[in-house]
Amino acid sequence: MMKDGVAIVTGGGTGIGAAVVRRLAARGVRCVINYASSRDDAEALAAEVGNGAIAVQADIAEDAQCRALAQAAVDAFGRIDFLVNNAGRTKFAAHEDLDALEAEDFVHIYRLNTIAPFQMVRACAPHLRQSDMGAVVNVASVAGVFGIGSSVAYAASKGALITMTKSLARVLAPAIRVNAVAPGYVGTGWFEKRLGDEGFAKLNARIAGATPMAMAAGPDDIAGPIEMLLDPASRVMTGEVLLLDAGGHLDIGLSRRPGREG
Repeated sequence: MMKDGVAIVTGGGTGIGAAVVRRLAARGVRCVINYASSRDDAEALAAEVGNGAIAVQADIAEDAQCRALAQAAVDAFGRIDFLVNNAGRTKFAAHEDLDALEAEDFVHIYRLNTIAPFQMVRACAPHLRQSDMGAVVNVASVAGVFGIGSSVAYAASKGALITMTKSLARVLAPAIRVNAVAPGYVGTGWFEKRLGDEGFAKLNARIAGATPMAMAAGPDDIAGPIEMLLDPASRVMTGEVLLLDAGGHLDIGLSRRPGREG
């Protein structure tokens, strides 16, 4: 049903974004893999998945580059059917340390985590409206639901993204569906590079031991629900936020503390 559709995936060269690209390409979707600096990863992924996938550099914190990215998709494929707003950033700072963040930190984080998704939706909306499958998925975080995670600024930006998801779902219906996923911990290559194999394995084991589902999610565990939300089979779903944390939110007051990434 999604075959021959066209998807833009921001931050698509690595992590969750790359897992989304692989899943969509397997369904016959033609993917535009956006990257800011991970050119080698994005181009290698495009070659890997085939089906005409292209890698396009754009700093989506800049509105003009969002519009150029949307135009690149239309120039290459003539249409846009799906948008996955996956790119994001953070600054690690203990929540209780109110002096750890400056106003500039909030601006820097909000530009990519909140403003950029809006700009991408705005740039793609005219084309998504022309599709009979038009759908957007914003990658938020449980941090934006519960006020936890790597910093207050990060949690606030993801909370704003969740609220914006609902606003956009309302105003863009019925032509475009807009949903969000809110992952908890996701064991991406970012952690593996910084912790090494042994440290990464220990972290995953600790996370798994703290969740009702006894698991630590990987990128594909998040990509699956994103694929599901994009699929026209989910046409009754819009304005929803799926918590993807292996059930960790069920005992949020017991097992989570401010400052933990989520």
